[in-house]
Amino acid sequence: MAAGGTDMGPEGPGAGEQPGGLRAALAGLTTRGRSFLAAGVAAAVCSYVLGQADLLRVGLLLAALPLVCVAVVYRTRYRVAGSRRLAPARVPAGSEARVHLRMDNVSRLPTGLLMLQDRVPYVLGPRPRFVLDRVEPGGRREVSYRVRSDLRGRYPLGPLQLRLSDPFGMCELTRAFSAYDTLTVVPRVEPLPPVRLTGEAAGYGDGRHRSLALAGEDDVIPRGYRIGDDLRRVHWRSTARYGELMVRREEQPQRAHCTVLLDTRRTAHYGSGPDSAFEWAVSGAASAAVHLLERGYAVRLLTDTGSSVPGPDGGGGFTGSTHDSAETAGLMLDTLAVVDHSDGGGLSPAYEVLRGGGEGLLVAFLGDLDEEQAVMAARMRHRTTAAVAFVLDGAAWSRGAEFGGTQELEDRLRRLREAGWTALPVGPGASLAQLWRQADAQGATRADAGSRAVGGMTGSWT
Repeated sequence: MAAGGTDMGPEGPGAGEQPGGLRAALAGLTTRGRSFLAAGVAAAVCSYVLGQADLLRVGLLLAALPLVCVAVVYRTRYRVAGSRRLAPARVPAGSEARVHLRMDNVSRLPTGLLMLQDRVPYVLGPRPRFVLDRVEPGGRREVSYRVRSDLRGRYPLGPLQLRLSDPFGMCELTRAFSAYDTLTVVPRVEPLPPVRLTGEAAGYGDGRHRSLALAGEDDVIPRGYRIGDDLRRVHWRSTARYGELMVRREEQPQRAHCTVLLDTRRTAHYGSGPDSAFEWAVSGAASAAVHLLERGYAVRLLTDTGSSVPGPDGGGGFTGSTHDSAETAGLMLDTLAVVDHSDGGGLSPAYEVLRGGGEGLLVAFLGDLDEEQAVMAARMRHRTTAAVAFVLDGAAWSRGAEFGGTQELEDRLRRLREAGWTALPVGPGASLAQLWRQADAQGATRADAGSRAVGGMTGSWT
């Protein structure tokens, strides 16, 4: 649901002082009205030249009719209220949203024929128009239309316009309300299988929550009493020691952390449009973030520029509890709805954010990597407990080449794998769900190989 019931102003066409006054009303003459006025003036001139009094009467009648219509429309007073409701206000790319419009006649007089028109961006479809018949005093009319976009983004809807015309179609006046709503088109989110990415510190199942408490559910370090604290948690020994009411702290379970890294460098992605490599990467980042949030992770979205979501001023950290997962998912989707190419040349800002270590799982969606950026990405792996990279094959996406992996791409993947990444190439039309399973299988193979190597070394030492 959108921000429902947006008040677009109580006054519509003819209510109060009209902007522009009578001059604006004259500017509202239609082609028919202007034709009648021109014909009347021409008939009056001809009557003077030819000396035909009857022709003058005809000319005055033709010229007076549109002017009378202008005066009637100008003096018409209507008081109307409108609202717009989006269902939903956040929609995936390629899906439809319905816009509901409601007009209320709050005056004591019935309205005439009204044309209702809403402004929408061209990418959402044609501009919707509705003809509203006579609305009785205190009555209402409700209409709706659908919008759809294959391109993510934030699109303004409105302002709503009302067009008032006379019965002869000589004059039309348009009045616009001031308020508008915003439709957010977020990236497509692909459902992912609930596999366990091998190597993660804490992930799916019962092991994803770990308690740091060393003595039961409570931390032995007390804190000062706050209004609303349960009196049963009062720590009497500390209260006697400090001379004020102290309570035992509640231990919060630690959630497994995950960083979703999105490479937005303009030089790393080629092409544009809903089927481009960059849009696939954005959709993949959205799918991974939502999936991991649903699995109980504390997720952070990070770009190559070093900005992260959530967090204050783009520099924050992970979500704090499971209760805000839905809110965090919405925040990330809203961010990805408007993310664009960056002019940065490297991944070093993202590395600076990750250099603190202890980041848990790292899922990266990378574009083309040169030798320097491949080295930088390999260094990121040492700051995490597990890392999965989806590297897009730029040649296959943008140059029409067949997907099979160039030698340069294979070299970059090999470097990442040697550093401990689970790295997979991505070609046009690839399924993220299938790649997600392949990442799990590749990580399991590496883990088994590492276990055999450790076992062999142990045997030699014994």
